[in-house]
Amino acid sequence: MHTPAHMFVGAALFAKAGRPAVTRAAILGGLLPDVPLILMVGWSLWVMRLPPGVVFDRLYFSDAWQAVFAIDHNLWLWGIGAALALALRAPVATAFTLSGLLHAVTDFLLHHDDARRQLWPVTDWVFQSPVSYWDPAHYGRVVGPLELLLCAALAVVLWRRFAGKTARAWIILGLLAEAGPPILFTLFH
Repeated sequence: MHTPAHMFVGAALFAKAGRPAVTRAAILGGLLPDVPLILMVGWSLWVMRLPPGVVFDRLYFSDAWQAVFAIDHNLWLWGIGAALALALRAPVATAFTLSGLLHAVTDFLLHHDDARRQLWPVTDWVFQSPVSYWDPAHYGRVVGPLELLLCAALAVVLWRRFAGKTARAWIILGLLAEAGPPILFTLFH
């Protein structure tokens, strides 16, 4: 899933009206697993000025980048964190870790050629899902629009839960960010 979709899912499931720390934690948990990728791609494209083909076809699959992804999307780390947060009955940590775990699980199920070693260090095995959120060869033309519809539905849920102008502005920005990657992908591929 695209990063904004992960944030929508985390917020819809774990954010609480009147509990801003829990809400921020839910959103950040949906975001954090993708932060290293965002930073590495941003650095490569805009600072190093590498062509997108080099970044997405070579660097993404390099041992160095894959080592980072084995940690930031690690099902063991997110699962242990969520179990500890639940055991400690810590609402902020619970929202954060469950949102991050859900992000990792969703990516586990929606990546094919670009799948990651999410069970490292126990195993280097990579699950190549038959379904991809973006790849047309693996139902990306079906899953992509469904993801956008899911985000729109979750935006309605969040719109009803959060009446403040700032929250609603973030919901609108999130929807715009969700719609942007398919447009960019079309331009670069």
